[in-house]
Amino acid sequence: MGVFLKHTAGREIRGYAGMLAGSVLYGAAYSWFLFPFRVSPGGVGGLSQILYRFTSLPESFWMLCFNIPLFILGWISIGRQFGLKSFVGAMVSTGMCWVFMPSHFSFLPDYASLVHNLAGAGEPARLAFFLDGRNPVDILLASIAGSTGLGIGLGIIFRFGGSTGGTDIPVAILRKYTGLSMSSGYWVVESLIILASGFAFSDAPLVIWAYLNLFLCSRMTDLAAEGMPYVRAAFIISSKSESIRDAILEELDRGVTFLKAEGGFARRPKEVIYVCVHRRQVRLLEEIVRSIDPHAFMVLHDAYDVMGYGFRRRTLAFDDPQE
Repeated sequence: MGVFLKHTAGREIRGYAGMLAGSVLYGAAYSWFLFPFRVSPGGVGGLSQILYRFTSLPESFWMLCFNIPLFILGWISIGRQFGLKSFVGAMVSTGMCWVFMPSHFSFLPDYASLVHNLAGAGEPARLAFFLDGRNPVDILLASIAGSTGLGIGLGIIFRFGGSTGGTDIPVAILRKYTGLSMSSGYWVVESLIILASGFAFSDAPLVIWAYLNLFLCSRMTDLAAEGMPYVRAAFIISSKSESIRDAILEELDRGVTFLKAEGGFARRPKEVIYVCVHRRQVRLLEEIVRSIDPHAFMVLHDAYDVMGYGFRRRTLAFDDPQE
């Protein structure tokens, strides 16, 4: 029982530490790059920058105002999916947007002119420093840096079981009550926010920048949450499956699994080989299959978080990966 509690406590500590690290990137990306250039990729951040435009209250304040009722709504409508880690992730990431406001870094000499312009006299003075002349190169660099940092931060938070609240909740509600897929739900919600942002600022190019950021942020989120697809998995259908099996075991030192299947045309039983290999072994696998059976049918796809002999070791049950 003591070992169980020790490992459980260790996982919880690592989880919250990971969420904190992701929240730091999340807050810095919004406050240093996306908010100053008005290029938030939708979400609660996009709504907050619109309200900042009309009220001059910090975006972090509006993010907090949105996230608390949205979390309550999600808890009531969806259930315990939005638990403690989701609440902590939402609050800490929102707090980091306030922590990394440029005006809080006035003690740094290099930030003196930046802070003077950003915290000067509300929206016009804040944006004049960055957007005077509408330099597209500066906006592009800010978009890339901000969306990359935001995506990695979100991915780390998701990887450790947290959430940032925001549009995750209305999308989950849409899925529950309308049957809309998650991807379609995100597209609808984020598009409405991005279009509203372009309308509020009377700036059509911002819509294009926001969609670019949305795409880049989503890709980086997937990469940080799931890891690099360094493994490829293959389905191989062949009349010479035993010979292919032997060659894979001898040449690649990889185990294989036989799946029982049935041909859709002749309805005859078939054996399908399923195997996972490192990317550098894909070419050799293709040569092995082609040399044994030129008519074999093979499908390759990316595999994430592969656990087991010869691949990345992950925590299964309660074993300590450092032991």
